[in-house]
Amino acid sequence: MKLRERLAKLIDVKTIVTLTLTGVFSYLSIVGRITADNFMTVFTVIISFFFGVQVEKHNSNKQ
Repeated sequence: MKLRERLAKLIDVKTIVTLTLTGVFSYLSIVGRITADNFMTVFTVIISFFFGVQVEKHNSNKQ
């Protein structure tokens, strides 16, 4: 896969939202605005959704 194609796939709305939310919640955890438990809960939901969508998209492309 060409570098240009990889960058095009990376600049996807879901990817941008996932990376932004990860950054925001990481920052909030570092500065002490949220606890580690809250961070892990939110981060797990975000990452699970992101990878769930990616797997579903991959499976639908195979069919």
